[in-house]
Amino acid sequence: MSVTSHGRGPAAGASVSPVTSSGAPIESDVIVVGAGPAGSATATHLARRGLSVTLLEKTSFPREKVCGDGLTPRATRQLIRLGIDTSEAAGWLHNKGLRIYGGDRPFQLEWPDLADFPPYGLVRPRADLDDLLVRNAEASGVTLYEQANVVAPVLDDRTTRIVGVRTKDGRCFSAPMVVAADGNSTRLSLAMGLNRRDDRPMGVAVRTYYTSPRHDDDYMESWLELWDGKPGESALLPGYGWIFGMGDGTCNVGLGILNTSSAFGKTDYKDLLKRWLDNTPEEWGFRDENMTGPVRGAALPMGFNRQPHYSRGLLLVGDAGGMVNPFNGEGIAYAMESGEIAADAMAEAHYRGTGTASAERALESYPLKLKAELGGYYTLGRAFVKLIGNPHVMQACTRYGLPRKTLMKFTLKLLANLTDSRDGDAMDKLINVASRIAPAA
Repeated sequence: MSVTSHGRGPAAGASVSPVTSSGAPIESDVIVVGAGPAGSATATHLARRGLSVTLLEKTSFPREKVCGDGLTPRATRQLIRLGIDTSEAAGWLHNKGLRIYGGDRPFQLEWPDLADFPPYGLVRPRADLDDLLVRNAEASGVTLYEQANVVAPVLDDRTTRIVGVRTKDGRCFSAPMVVAADGNSTRLSLAMGLNRRDDRPMGVAVRTYYTSPRHDDDYMESWLELWDGKPGESALLPGYGWIFGMGDGTCNVGLGILNTSSAFGKTDYKDLLKRWLDNTPEEWGFRDENMTGPVRGAALPMGFNRQPHYSRGLLLVGDAGGMVNPFNGEGIAYAMESGEIAADAMAEAHYRGTGTASAERALESYPLKLKAELGGYYTLGRAFVKLIGNPHVMQACTRYGLPRKTLMKFTLKLLANLTDSRDGDAMDKLINVASRIAPAA
């Protein structure tokens, strides 16, 4: 079989074999490119289903990623499914729910008590979380290569199907199935011709850390109204903010803005963060002298903004496939969920016989299952972000909605996607029905 390497670099377009620089092939059943939560979860589930897995990471662990560091019960459930000990004794900071700032006063809601999800969320620095997940993958039998920067797919000349990848240092890895878990930039997807959809929402988030006496708060905070002065008497700023106590003397503080806002792309996000925090109480400590690191930013690809999620042997998981929840900007839960769904499809394909028509149908089931699970819900989310793109709509919703506790319980379940699939209450049934009847695009 002839294969061709496509992409940037001195060998782009040259015909090569998927071998190492020494001539020995590095083969496995599946290659996973990117070892964040999506990649590590995918690799772990694959290995536990009996497949040989190569996991490629362009950096070395531990390494930092821009994130709010807060995990809802939906993400907690996925960690438990991966066999991760999420107890406080294992170093996790638990939280009881969400405290929402907006209108006249903060409003506190506990996570719902459900059969399908644990009743607590978590906080853990991403550098620690990602390292823990990748070591869990290795313990499951995954082979990890660090400092393996993938620069090009290797394609079968006859079928244009991906059959491997090439790294910057000249190594080649071969497998009949490849997973792109390389984040929002996803160079591998782009090299395969899978571009971002412009009709899907995008967000930008910035965050930093401060030493603060609020570090041991057992509620995550969401600020739905950001003011550059006294609330109601100054300019309403675009976006929403968060404060997550880390339990180690610091807080992760940040804000996000959606591309449905007229301020998207026209705003100095670091200045926006400072203007908001300058109006928080002095004793909270969110001032420059207490900042422990720089302000960093990241893009949030939402609502399946890159499709198809399966094409020619390549499966997209996590941010590479735009899995971020449009309602609340949560990405880690859906990165791990998509990884498990992808692993199910690949394991089915492997045991049906790689290269057969039946195996191909198994792989094609992956995007169908994703849309069945999340497509309708994400359609509702896309409508939601268009609505709140107007900051005055957001202000009105918080002002008149927050005092109504039943409405806010419903809103929390909707925004966090926390409902029981069976035997749920009336709120669960309403959200589930709405998600089912919404078109999954």
